[in-house]
This record gives sequence, structure tokens and C-alpha cells, in this order.
Amino acid sequence: METIALLLILFAFAVMGLFVPIRYGNRFAFISSLIVFAYSLYLFLTFPISAEYQYVADYSWVQSLGIHFKVGIDGISILLVMLTTFLTPLIIFSVRKSEPRPRAFYSLILFMEMALIGVFVSMDGFLFYIFWEIALIPIYFICLLWGGKDRVKITLKFFIYTIAGSLFMLVALIYLYLHTPAQHSFDISALYAAGKSLDPHAQSILFWFFFLAFGIKMPVFPLHTWQPDTYTDAPTQGTMMLSGIMLKMGIYGLIRWMIPMLPQGLAQNAECMLWLAVAGIIYAGIIAFTQKDMKRLFAYSSIAHVGLIAAGIFAFNGQGLQGGIIQMLSHGINVVGLFFIIDIIQSRTGTRNIPSLGGIRLKAPYLATVFAIIMLGAIALPLTDGFPGEFLLISGVFKFNNIAGAVAGFTIIIGAVYMLRTYQNSMLGETSVETDNFTDLTMTEKTVLIPIVIMVILIGVWPNLFLKVSEPAIMKLLSGI
Repeated sequence: METIALLLILFAFAVMGLFVPIRYGNRFAFISSLIVFAYSLYLFLTFPISAEYQYVADYSWVQSLGIHFKVGIDGISILLVMLTTFLTPLIIFSVRKSEPRPRAFYSLILFMEMALIGVFVSMDGFLFYIFWEIALIPIYFICLLWGGKDRVKITLKFFIYTIAGSLFMLVALIYLYLHTPAQHSFDISALYAAGKSLDPHAQSILFWFFFLAFGIKMPVFPLHTWQPDTYTDAPTQGTMMLSGIMLKMGIYGLIRWMIPMLPQGLAQNAECMLWLAVAGIIYAGIIAFTQKDMKRLFAYSSIAHVGLIAAGIFAFNGQGLQGGIIQMLSHGINVVGLFFIIDIIQSRTGTRNIPSLGGIRLKAPYLATVFAIIMLGAIALPLTDGFPGEFLLISGVFKFNNIAGAVAGFTIIIGAVYMLRTYQNSMLGETSVETDNFTDLTMTEKTVLIPIVIMVILIGVWPNLFLKVSEPAIMKLLSGI
């Protein structure tokens, strides 16, 4: 019941948020998200480290079709639930101005949090698909109603991309469902068995059907073209939800559903997928290097980081999978911090254009310090949160293919160059016209950024706190293939 309670509490808060007085909208949403975080933290602290699902609830939903409302949490999903509930209060608290239609804005964020958690805890294929699609609805309206001047065109492109990919996944799930025993079922174990029973050719086809859905959501090269425009045009909180949490849905789908169900499909396509991911890292890194808009630069940087995570997952060994899990945590934390810092800079200067900035450190030493710590985490400096994941990912890729591992490792240098250059051009040197009257962090901004800094250091210094939780579940996945 604990898992269902988590979903119901969020759903109730999202609905209640539509009716609270407008002046209390932000406060209500923030307190609601804090309550959910406290509950998920309780589940994390009491979670028995095991390969098995915990807090399982299973209720027949559409009995004639073998569809169940079945949810549970294992060592992989508990970390993503924690990431979601940790970041959402910070995202809500980061709102710096009164949004038009604030009750709808905050309720959509809470509703999206519920759908994201639903994706991470679903143990029924049809339920997974339902939550997958539901998560698209709130972010679509957040981007459409509160986005920039090109929001209609950009949001439509995002919607078409994700819906098209989801239809491929639905077809693949139905095909597997029809290959379960006589009394068909969408249960995760039944779909696993059905997938493994298929011949390698059928598995390979279904592999690509699932990859289109998950690859678009992540996104990975060359399915990424919706992402830079959407991240740039979306309101800051929408960008945070997309980059910090929502893209993890695609990565989670690879680990939880696609690869365990279709091991022969992976065997036939792993080399191709690995090199595709590595190509994406190089491509995104080079494009990021040329960007002048700071928000767009971090959007391409996100594609590069996701490419490395995908490469480690497709290597499908212990190091790669563990690296992928912990890198999902660190990427989510870092990217939310970076996009919030961009929002702070833009609110004070009216620009995100890097050449127009400079000397912010002289006016805002606290901001410069926080930016430096989060940026160092993003480039995987040892003792920051990015290092354990990238080390494990590159080790996993290198174990699978030496050349690909070497190339993936080299791309870290590209990322370090454009991140350090961005910091240098914006924070150091002399002030510009835009930054001459820059002010330092407010208490509200510190409240958002300090927990992020703490997590950057905590994960870097004590990664085993999280790795030991996911290890049994990952070993179970590996042993089942």
C-alpha cells in the first residue's frame, strides 16, 4: 500500500491545488511536495536492500484483458523516486515571479510528479504505458502556456515526437502481450518471458520499436532534435522538470523494460547502439562548444551526458548499469542547479548571451562559488557527484569495447572545455554593462541551491550510499539474461 499511497497523496494534492486561494498557490504546492519528499525519504531509509520488489500492491483493473494496477519499488526505482521527490520541491520553490494562472501551473507540476513516479513503480506493461503518456500532458501545457514566443510551434514538435515514439512502444507491448500464455497478461514477469521466447529476428525488431520511444524521450542522437528548442523555450521550471527528471523515464525504460525483455535483440544491436551513443556524445559536445546562449549550451551538454549513460547501459555489464543509475541521479541534480543559475543570471541581466556577461564573481561571490561547485560536478571532478557515475560508465563501455571506451573518455575533455570556458566568460574578468549592477543570491535562491550543492558533494564523497541500494536489483537483471 505504501506505493499506492505515494501516488494517491500526490494526486490529491494536485487536485486540491486547483482550489486553494491564488496567493497561497506556491506555498501549498511547496508544502505538498515536501510532505511527499518526507514520505519517500521514509521509504528509502526503511527500504530493505534486496533484489526483490518491496511495497508491492496488485489489484485487478481490467480482468478480461489481464491488466492489473500493479506497482512496487526495487533498488533501481527507489533511487529515481527519491530523485523526483527531492527535485520537485526545489523546482517549485525556484519560481521567482507570480505566474499567470498560478494554481494551474503548480497543480500541473504536482500532477507530473505523480505520473513520473508512476512510471518508475509500474509492474504492469499497460500501466507503465498509461503513466508514460500521462506524464506528457502536464509538461505539454506547462511549455505551451508559459513558454517563450515560439512555444506553440516548438511544443507541437515536442508533442508529435513523443507521441509517435510512444505508439511504437504500444505496438511492441501489445505484440508481447499476445505472446504471453493463453490467459494473456501485461505483468512485467509475463512480458519478460514472452520477449525471451521470441526468435532473435523478432526480438531485434521489437528492440527498435522500444528504442524509438525511449530514445526520443531521453533524447539520444539522432532522435534529439526536439530537445534544444524545447529546453530553451520552456519556462525555467518546465526545463528543470524535463531535464532533471523526465528524460530519466527513457533511460529507466531501457533498463527496466527493453533490455531484460529482449536480450537477443540487445545482443544483435548492442554494438550499433553503443557507437550511436558515442557519436551522440561527440556531436552534442561539438555543438555545445559553439553555443553563445547559455541555456542552449546546457541543453546540448545534457544530450552529451545522456549519450554517455546510454553507452554504459548498452554495454550491459555491472559497471555500465551501476554507472548509469548513479549518473541519472547526479545529472538530474546538476542540470536543475545549472538551469536555475541561468534563470538567476537572466533575471538580473536580461540576457543569456555568454559574450555579454563577465565579472559576475566581483558582484556575486556566493553565486560564483555555487556555480563553480555544480559546474565541477557536471564535468566529473573527483569527489563531486559526476565522478563515480562517469568512471563506472567509461569502465563499463571500455570493458565492452576498448575503442569506444577510449573515445567516450576523450569526450569528457570536450565537456570540461566548454563548461570551464562558460564559467570563465560569465563569472570572471571585468564586469560588462549587463552585469555592472548584478546582485548576489537572495535567501530564496540559496534555499534552492544549497541542497543541490550538498548532494553534489555527498554523492561524490559517499557514492556507496546509493550504489549499494541498486546493486542487488542490477545483479538480478544481469543474471536473468
